[in-house]
Amino acid sequence: MPIVEVSPGVSIAYESFGDPGDPPVLLVMGFGAQLLAWHEDFCRALADRGRYVIRYDNRDCGLSTKFDSHPVDMGNLMATVSSGDIPAAHAMVPYRLLDMADDGLGLLTALGLERAHVVGSSMGGMIAQTMALSYPERVLTLTSMMSSTGEREYGQPSPEAQAVLFSPRPAHREGYVAAAEKELVWASKRYGDAGVLRELAEAQYDRSYYPAGIARQLGAMILSGSRADQLRELRVPTLVIHGLDDTLIDPSGGRRTADLVPGAELLLIPGMGHDRPRELWPEIIDAVVAHTG
Repeated sequence: MPIVEVSPGVSIAYESFGDPGDPPVLLVMGFGAQLLAWHEDFCRALADRGRYVIRYDNRDCGLSTKFDSHPVDMGNLMATVSSGDIPAAHAMVPYRLLDMADDGLGLLTALGLERAHVVGSSMGGMIAQTMALSYPERVLTLTSMMSSTGEREYGQPSPEAQAVLFSPRPAHREGYVAAAEKELVWASKRYGDAGVLRELAEAQYDRSYYPAGIARQLGAMILSGSRADQLRELRVPTLVIHGLDDTLIDPSGGRRTADLVPGAELLLIPGMGHDRPRELWPEIIDAVVAHTG
């Protein structure tokens, strides 16, 4: 697995698929998830459609740089945010979404790529939006998938999904893998598959079990604030994809994103939750290929 330094002290692990001469598509993953969550078969199918596909681990997960010197207790962070002491919360968290956006663009630079099509999922959609807002000259197109705008009025999780999201998994492998089945609460109602969730959990646990990074990534999301005003001014061609079964980031998050970005295309997919079930890959890949053509 290649690992490259993208800025002083930060190295990013990545994997690529397809012909480097094809249009580059950078896949940005979400909260606490490794590059494995972009399934290898999905990446290869997209590459087979004439795209040079790059998936990578965000900082603080997988094989990328871990910020061990900045421990963050999630309970303390959430209590501090809830109390309204935002300056204290800011002091706890060592980076923001902009830093994570810099990581992805730094990876492109390391690969000799000046510009790319950027596809982000969930928190990855927020990072991808931040890339397009802060460095529009480097983003050919933006695809924001199952994500939101940072506004509290939109894209909020159901109580059941939020409870699962904030419930720590057991540290031992067997319990960690079994707990993955709880994610069915936000999966596609029709295609959700506990076996698929367990398989991904096994692969991620064996590759890099690292729960300490989750609180820092969460803090980066919360403390980066709303992107609404900036999104109104965005001129990068934008596709918004959201599943109508999504209970982790409500579809209102996708609708709001598409409403704000001038000229954005909105694709709402029935039967899709906060996941990408294999059965829906053809529709998702067709949309991404058409948008990045």
